[in-house]
Order: sequence, then structure tokens, then C-alpha cells
Amino acid sequence: MIWNETKECMSRDEMTHLQNERLKTMLARVYQNVPFYRRKMQEIGIEPGDVKGISDLPHLPFTTKQDLRDNYPFGLFAVPKSQVVRVHASTGTTGKPTVVGYTPKDIQIFAEVVARALYSAGATNEDIIQVAYGYGLFTGGLGLHYGAERIGAAVVPISGGNTEKQVQLLEDFGSTVLACTPSYAAYIAETLEKNKIDPASLPLRTGIFGAEPWTEEMRLRIEKGLAISAFDIYGLSEIIGPGVSASCSAQDGLHIAEDHFIPEIIDSDTLQPLPAGSTGELVFTAVTKEAMPLLRYRTRDLSKLNPEICSCGRTSIRMARVFGRSDDMLIIRGVNVFPSQIEAVLMDIPEAKPHYMLIIDRQGTLDTLEIQLELEERFFSDELAEMEQIQRKIQHKIENVLGLSVILKLVEHNTLKRSEGKAERVIDRRRS
Repeated sequence: MIWNETKECMSRDEMTHLQNERLKTMLARVYQNVPFYRRKMQEIGIEPGDVKGISDLPHLPFTTKQDLRDNYPFGLFAVPKSQVVRVHASTGTTGKPTVVGYTPKDIQIFAEVVARALYSAGATNEDIIQVAYGYGLFTGGLGLHYGAERIGAAVVPISGGNTEKQVQLLEDFGSTVLACTPSYAAYIAETLEKNKIDPASLPLRTGIFGAEPWTEEMRLRIEKGLAISAFDIYGLSEIIGPGVSASCSAQDGLHIAEDHFIPEIIDSDTLQPLPAGSTGELVFTAVTKEAMPLLRYRTRDLSKLNPEICSCGRTSIRMARVFGRSDDMLIIRGVNVFPSQIEAVLMDIPEAKPHYMLIIDRQGTLDTLEIQLELEERFFSDELAEMEQIQRKIQHKIENVLGLSVILKLVEHNTLKRSEGKAERVIDRRRS
């Protein structure tokens, strides 16, 4: 089931031609209207007329999150503020927030790409979509809301949190699609279990989850816990919000809406493009955004691209599920560790619940990694020998994957804080 067959099933030659034309138009606009980009291009001696198409992208400057902060709040807008009808922003927990603006056309594009994502997950105008992403400055709630309305579905705009009410509405309203972060989906599944509600008794059949990295193992856990099919949606507010890409029935990567967002994979250290199939940092150029079209935005998300035509019929390039961020990589005693590596191991262990915390500390000159993990209630025992056996098994699996010794602490059910939005799973005390 494809929402926009004309765009999602274009030949590679047709897509390249469209991207070439849209890139040239976008460059002319930002050069004329955004002093930041005009200065950047002048510094390297490039004018818009020098660019013939997407093959010239590696010669163009990057945009970073710091650039958005340096031009806070509206310095990267390419249109007068009178044409901006909506503003979103990051939380700004580590400094000034990053601010993005939308024209009426941008809002239409936003709804269009989310509509594609929802169709990829099997949603139609017959569905009731419960949007449990946060509404407000975060793009998730309104993004899924407008996309759901675009396909003609009924929307339950409950936002995040109030989990007992979420469960009540799943029952009372008969919601068929759930949209939220994967960690919150896991929490809702746990709440169903606590309330002795059989998920198979609910009309819920599909979930579309994103806004944080999650593993295939977590997807399978959620599918079992909610008795649904779970799909991935990817996006970032700087580019447009959710809907930049989404998985389909093949569950073999996320289709990028590349008529709007041109992807690249680069080496985070050398900043050079990498060949197709290589793992590296995702970079996007938003060629159709009017209010704030970013050029070669460094996402810091790690993925890889697959240009092969998918079995679902879509021809758009697919990105692998993001497994981490280049700036989230933990270096512990010289070993590179991504939280997703640990999650993949934990979610493959029947005794483990999908709730864990990583605490990195330093004792003298030695870094330590402590993993706090909740066990399924039925496995938590007062028998010391039994608990030690479970702990040794889990610790052995983790250390085999990481090549690193860890401190594993098994904790009782409901000990760790639950996430109703983006999960916070890492505490690095070396930075304090």
C-alpha cells in the first residue's frame, strides 16, 4: 500500500533529475536570502550557478546544530517572518534551543511525508490513530497529527504521559494505531500487563515508533507486548520533523522521502562521502523547505544507505535503522561502546525487561560501566544461587559482545524510572 506512487516509485533517473533541479533552486534561494549561507559559499568560492546537481553536493558546506544555535532564533530563515506560520524548537537542555520555522507549504510537505510513513505502516482512513508523542515545541505530536488527518484517519491527540488514561482510551476508543516513542510503547505494554489486560483483546494492530534509537530486538519485544506490528519512523526537527523516512511491510530499512530530503553518508572524522552500503553519519539537504531549507545538515546519527528497489515496490533509497549517534558513542577503557549494542543483548534475554540504565564512572584512572537491569517479576528470586546464575549468564553475554568487563546490577520490577517520552538511559559521571 503506497500513499504517493508517483513520488515513491520514481525511477532513479527521474529522481536524480528532480533532485538536481530542486537543489539548484534551493541554493539560489538560500544564497540570496540567508546571509549565513551566502558567506559560507563565498568563503569556499562557490556560487549557486556553479552547482549542476547532486553530484556537486560534496563541494558544498555543511550545516551543524551549532550553526543553528549561533543564528538563534531566526537567523537561518529564508523567508520574512510574516510568511512563517509555525515555529518548533528543541528543548535546549545543553544550551540555546535550535529553532525551526514553517510556511504554509512547509506544513503541507510535513503532512505529506508523515502520510507516506503512516501508509507504509499499513494505516488508512479507516484507522483511529492514538498520538502519544508530545505536543508543543517538540515536532512529534503535531507531525503525526497532521499526517494522520492527511490520510483521513481519526486522531486521538492524547499526547505523552498519563499512561493509565492511554490504556483506557485504547480500550474505550478502540484505537487501531499507536504513535509514540518505542520506550513509551514498552511502558504501555507493561501497564497492560499490570492491569491484566490481554493486548490481543484490543483493536490495536499497528504501532509507528521513533524519536530515539531502538533495536530490532526492542521491536520484537514491543510487538509481543502489544500484540501488534511495529514500524519505525525517523525524523529530526531541523529537517522537518518525523516523516523524513519510515519502514514498510518488508521491515528492511526506512524509505527516505528523497524528493524532499537528499541523503548522504559521510565519515564523521574526515567529513568525506562514503560509498553506498558503508556505515557513517547521515547528512540531509532539505531542498523543498521554504522557511528554513538546511544545506548538508549533519545529523550525527549513524546509519547506512541501500539504493536497491524494495520488495514493497518503493524505489526510494532506504536507510538502516539508526543504531546510535556519533556524539553518543561511549569510550570506556579505550573501547567504543554504543548503548544500542547493550540493548540488543538485553532484549534477547528472556529474563530481562526493556528497562535499563547505563552508569559510567571513573575509579582512580579506570573507567567503569555499570548496567542496572530490571528482571521480569517471575524471575526475581530470594534464592541467592538462582539470582547469581542469571546474573552470570547475562553478564557473560554482554561482555562477549562488548569485549569489556561490566558491573551488572539486577534490580526489582518497577525500580527504574519509566519514560513517557524520549528515554534517558545513560548517566556519564565522568562529565560532572
